[in-house]
Formats: sequence, structure tokens, C-alpha cells
Amino acid sequence: MDALSLLLNRRSLPKLMEPAPHGNELDNIFRAGLRAPDHAGLTPWRFIVSHGEGLHRLADILVEAAKADGAEEAVLERAAKAPFRAPMVITVIAKVTEHDKVPVIEQHLSAGCAAQAMQMTAVAQGFSGFWRTGKWAYHPVVREALGVQGDDMIVGFLYIGTPGCREAKVSERDLSQFVEYL
Repeated sequence: MDALSLLLNRRSLPKLMEPAPHGNELDNIFRAGLRAPDHAGLTPWRFIVSHGEGLHRLADILVEAAKADGAEEAVLERAAKAPFRAPMVITVIAKVTEHDKVPVIEQHLSAGCAAQAMQMTAVAQGFSGFWRTGKWAYHPVVREALGVQGDDMIVGFLYIGTPGCREAKVSERDLSQFVEYL
């Protein structure tokens, strides 16, 4: 698949199954993330892989966060199941460094670019993925468990695996609704 087709046809697939990428495939995903725009060479990213037993540990963290909120049983069950929507979840974290010329928001955006590059690299290698954030990304219990401090931010949970369903057709958007010229 050429790069332009990949970018113009990107879709999130909600059903992912084994196998997840591994070895060189997974290394390529991280290498692509590390090519995200990076003003001043701060490398403002950190990636935490949950696969196999790691998915259970991530589920435990989400359940603990839900319990801290006094959640009802149904919410606890959803939290426990959330990581298992794919065989691998990569938590993408913006790791912020104080810098005169690189504001915090730019470092967060850089981590977001890393997540997008990682998702596209997964697709280019025959896998698929979807990017979720949701309330767990901001929850203090989750942040603490994953070592997210200060201005650092979980920019998303990147679910990755082999497509388990067909891509839905997404209608084209009218560029005139989004593009202006000065």
C-alpha cells in the first residue's frame, strides 16, 4: 500500500484479534512513532505495551480507577473488559520536558503525532488499530499506576491487532467545509 492511499483511506476497525505485531513489525511501529515532529529534540514520548498478561494488568488498573470513583458493577465490568478489545494496547504518553521554546501543548501534540504514525505503520504492515482516550486517560489512579506525572499526559490507548471485521465505507467529506484560504 502506498503512503497516500494509506493516509487517504485510514479507518479504525472496532474488532481486532490475534495476532498482534511482534518482532520487527512492532519495532517498525515504534520507529515510526519516534519520527514524529520533535521540536528541539526533546523526544516527548513514552510507550507502554500491554499484551498477554499486560492486558490483565491494564484491566486491573482500570478497575481500580472505577472503584476509586465508586462505580457500579456494570462500569467495573466494562473497565475490566476494555483492554481486551484488541490483543495489544500501546499507551502513548506525552513525556513533558520544561523548555523555553517548546510549550507543553506542542509536546502533547508531538505525542499525538507519534500515535498516528504508529497506527498508520500497523496498517501498512497488515494490522489495524484504533485510538481511544476516554476518561481513563485522565484518571489519577491510571496516571499514577502508569507513572504519568505533572504535565505529562496519556494522549491515547492505541489498540492494535489483526482486522477481525471488514472496513466500513466512510463517506467523503466536503473540503469546502474545512478549508479556507487567506
